[in-house]
Amino acid sequence: MRVCQGLPSIAPILCLFLPLPLQPVSAKTRPNPELDSGYVSALAASDHFLQAWQSGDVESGIVLLTGHGKDSSTADAVKQFFSNAGPSAYEIGRGKLVKRGRYEFPVVFIAGNPKSAHPRRRYSTIVVVNTGNHDWAVDKLP
Repeated sequence: MRVCQGLPSIAPILCLFLPLPLQPVSAKTRPNPELDSGYVSALAASDHFLQAWQSGDVESGIVLLTGHGKDSSTADAVKQFFSNAGPSAYEIGRGKLVKRGRYEFPVVFIAGNPKSAHPRRRYSTIVVVNTGNHDWAVDKLP
C-alpha cells in the first residue's frame, strides 16, 4: 500500500481496484507464425471442400479436386466419401506448409449414427495445393 500512503482514507480502498501490469502468461507461450495469403486461401479451399462433404454435394466437391486428386481415387471412392448417412460435422486443425504452394491440414470427421448415442470420429489430413492464379484445390482426399 505504499502507493496509497498519504492519500485520504478512501484512497487505500480505491488502490485495490487499480489495474495491475500484465505479465506474460508463460515462458512456453510461442508467438503465432505469420500467416501469409497462401495459408488463408488454402484453409478456405479446405473449408469449402469439407462443406461440400458435409452437405453431400458431390459435384461441388469434385470441382475442388486437382487432376491428381481425381486420378488417385476412383469415382466410386469419391461418391462414397461424399455420401453421409445422418448428421455430420468436421474440424480443421492448424495447417502446415509442406512446401511452397502446398499445405496439409489435420481434419476430424464427426458422423452421427441415428442408432447410436455416440458420434463416430475419424482422423485424417487434407492436402491443398496452389493451382495457379491464386486458386487452391484439394490434391489428396482425406
